[in-house]
Amino acid sequence: MTIWMQVEYMHFEILVEDISGKIALEILVPKIIKTEQHTFNIHHYKGIGHIPKNLTSTSDPKKRILLDQLPRLIQGYGKTLSYFPAVLIIICDLDDRCLSAFRKELLELVNSCNPKPKTQFCVAIEEGEAWYLGDLAAVKAAYPSAKQAVLNSYTNDEICGTWEKLADAVYSGGRQKLSNLAYQAIGKEKATWAEKISPLMDIDNNQSPSFCYFRDQLRRLSGE
Repeated sequence: MTIWMQVEYMHFEILVEDISGKIALEILVPKIIKTEQHTFNIHHYKGIGHIPKNLTSTSDPKKRILLDQLPRLIQGYGKTLSYFPAVLIIICDLDDRCLSAFRKELLELVNSCNPKPKTQFCVAIEEGEAWYLGDLAAVKAAYPSAKQAVLNSYTNDEICGTWEKLADAVYSGGRQKLSNLAYQAIGKEKATWAEKISPLMDIDNNQSPSFCYFRDQLRRLSGE
């Protein structure tokens, strides 16, 4: 039996790349683990960015770009999380990256830190909206007039522009109308999706492989 199966208390520091991810996870995490036994904090950023080539953060921290700041963040967490049972979880989209190369880059970053935090990377193959589309019943419950034909055309974790697919299903005017709005308006709509869909999700029957990986890792690390 591993130490992770024996743990009675675990704290999770979870980093996500946008506010809608934070909103969704604040609803979903308590569905996955016993929050009366374990604790968690979720920190959102304003985009994903890129890991600096020299593994040294040089961009302005106030811009809050996740991967740009990751070397500095992991160094800090390596120190602060070493005093109690804790795990750093980083959730980010794959975008156009090669999954194996991206994972290797992330692991090299963690291994360069001393002390290094216990870290779990959860890479969503597409945007976080893929997790909502992994539960079409929840989408339909939140948006009864959602276009069934659009939902039926989706393949789980398919690289297809997932937020655009969801917009075509639930937003009046679809992706075309929403994508013509300002970035802030798109972000606000994504936050609304998180608020409306996440509470209705059946976490044990989600069809998104990346969501199931996150769920299962969270349970494994908390010993549940």
